[in-house]
Amino acid sequence: MGEAPRTDWRGTLTARGWGFVAAAAVALIAAQIMGRRDLLHLAVFLALIPTAAFLSNLLIRPSMTVRREPRPEVVEAGQLAEVVLGLAHSGLLSGRMSMAEQLPDSLGTGPSFVYPGRSIARDGSSHYRYELACPRRGVFALGPVEARHTDPFGLAERHSRIGSTAPLTVTPAAVPLATSVLAGLRGAEGPIAARIQSMPSDDDVMTREYRHGDPMRRVHWAATARQGELMVRQEESAVSPEATLVVDLRRSAFPQPGRDDLEGPDSPAFEWAVTAVMSIASHLSDLGYALRLLEPSGGLALARSASAPEPDLPEYSGRDGLAMVAEGLAALTPHEASAGEEGFSDRLLDRLEGHRHRGPIVAVLGRTTRAEALQLAQAAGFAERALAIIITPRTGSSRESIEALRDGGWLAVEATPRSSIARVWAALTGDTPTRGRTNEGRMTDGGGERSSA
Repeated sequence: MGEAPRTDWRGTLTARGWGFVAAAAVALIAAQIMGRRDLLHLAVFLALIPTAAFLSNLLIRPSMTVRREPRPEVVEAGQLAEVVLGLAHSGLLSGRMSMAEQLPDSLGTGPSFVYPGRSIARDGSSHYRYELACPRRGVFALGPVEARHTDPFGLAERHSRIGSTAPLTVTPAAVPLATSVLAGLRGAEGPIAARIQSMPSDDDVMTREYRHGDPMRRVHWAATARQGELMVRQEESAVSPEATLVVDLRRSAFPQPGRDDLEGPDSPAFEWAVTAVMSIASHLSDLGYALRLLEPSGGLALARSASAPEPDLPEYSGRDGLAMVAEGLAALTPHEASAGEEGFSDRLLDRLEGHRHRGPIVAVLGRTTRAEALQLAQAAGFAERALAIIITPRTGSSRESIEALRDGGWLAVEATPRSSIARVWAALTGDTPTRGRTNEGRMTDGGGERSSA
């Protein structure tokens, strides 16, 4: 990654230089007291040497260029990243410069080195390599380079800040999960896509514009009325199985909400939630599901992430899609809910219902009240399986919410930030719902269904 050759300079005298100034002052005072011209000449000489060194450092400023290349630019938490630095200068440079790479505190102390290096490339640049341990997710700024240059006599020095920064994205590391009941959705019952094609509804039928030569029997009149132009049915309706992950991004759902900056620590509960989402997404992707990530308001969960490469993408599929999910989770932080969207909105329920029976729903939630759980419980009938994990500070503090979800047909368990994600997943998928699900999957209270807002 190339960087602009921006160089900020700041000069000063070293301790040795200030010693010369002090000696010049003493000689000048002695010359005045003793009336000796030779001491006056000595004072002038002692003062001129550090002055000349200081001015030469200020006036002779080579233009420095830094090229910084993290390899890879996106790395998984717990792994090592290699950073390659290339430095070059134009103009006069006397002596060598002591340099140090600046890093965020969470990544440790940057390496120190001397420029020019022992080996110089044909283009006059020097190259350096160092490794970084990446303990946690986030987007980290590498650089700039701090440089210190002294004159050949060590009387004056200049400090400079060379180049700008380069981002290093650290994604959450997925925890391997055991084979679950979700694998059986495609094994025992057949691919969800095939079942949708065999019994398509008007909403499931895929259409396109009419082309010359298309038979009139393939005209889809409902779509024609909606679009205002002649639409025909596609020859195939290939709907991939989809898994929807509801990612709780409500700031109120986590006891210690994270800071707004990308390098600030989030709450342990939220960090656990992000790692769980990454692990579940990887597991579902391996099972062949396309991934949709939604937040409680019904919006796309990664749309608010500063690190998401495609924040407005409605779904992610394959290994490339999973990589984009991981990158989007790197800088994900909780936020304040908008007015009227403190719980699980009707927009979310509508979006879940719009993809009815195309795959499982998995919700990873923070602190959730019983009333909020009852809102979400209505979505159980929209999926082959509906699973929820509620992260709480203490075991048992969300018992009522868990019971509300289970009564609605969800598989639901509690977890704490100290829980093993693999064990929580095994406990979650090793259970089966036995009550509370109606034919349409709506929570009923005296025979009533969810009413539209």
